[in-house]
Amino acid sequence: METVAPLWLWATFVAIVLVSLFVDFVVLKKQGAHDIGVKEALNWSLIWIALSFLFNGLFWWAIKDTTGSVELANTKSLEFLTGYLIEKSLAVDNIFVFLMIFTYFAVPTQFQKRVLMIGIIGAIVLRTIMILVGGWLLQQFHWILYVFGAFLILTGVKMWWAAGQEPSLDDNPALKLLRKILPVSKNYDGEKFWTMENGKKIATPLFMVICLIALTDVIFAVDSIPAIFAITSDPFIVLTSNVFAILGLRAMYFLLAAVANKFHLLNYGLAVILVFIGTKMCLIDIFKIPVAISLGVVVGILAVTMLLSVRSAKS
Repeated sequence: METVAPLWLWATFVAIVLVSLFVDFVVLKKQGAHDIGVKEALNWSLIWIALSFLFNGLFWWAIKDTTGSVELANTKSLEFLTGYLIEKSLAVDNIFVFLMIFTYFAVPTQFQKRVLMIGIIGAIVLRTIMILVGGWLLQQFHWILYVFGAFLILTGVKMWWAAGQEPSLDDNPALKLLRKILPVSKNYDGEKFWTMENGKKIATPLFMVICLIALTDVIFAVDSIPAIFAITSDPFIVLTSNVFAILGLRAMYFLLAAVANKFHLLNYGLAVILVFIGTKMCLIDIFKIPVAISLGVVVGILAVTMLLSVRSAKS
């Protein structure tokens, strides 16, 4: 797997991720369990977005300095931006599932922060492994591009038909399996995942929530990672765009949870984006859609669906 990113940029990326996680897990942990309001969530969301754009600027400069090509730097920077936007937009659907899980288990809002923080660590590790494996597979077996493309088209069609339907966890097979394997307490014990009941150590509902959050991320990673590989084959761009989108997931959740009803048509837009990206993958050997056009299509679809959501919510 080849990348145009110099080694020092890899090191810088790792350092940024470690510092970001330090801020999340050490500094913010001192706040303890508390409700996160819209203002706090908005401020943190803007910070994570700004950090992502600053890194993209550094990436552009690194490519220009290393290769001497402004054109290549522009292309790679656009690939990062497009991948970041795709992952960020698909994360919206992920967040709605998180909201459903938290609602189903009646998770107190002050405990949701810890669940999401742990979920972010798991997502970064999981997606790093999946990206490395996926990149190797694409390098060894070019035809897998067509499989990924067809899968994204099918997923987009299924998402379109499922949009607007009331989701439910009652018949979720993973939840049923967990309940058969683990004895679970009926009550929460603060932010603990395990508690003592009648002299026995059993799981709390919060542990069940963590397991379902992890499973959800696996499912959505299967969609988002191939979608970004359709934009670029550079593993550095795929990984960094994914991770920077994930780092802002916790703040994004609390922000969208407050305005979820205003963007009720967004799933339709996400479905169209998946079909578009899947089609792009299937046509890659016939016609390569320029990355700038891909970025414009994704931005346009998101803007239209969000605008229609807001207008229909008012009427």
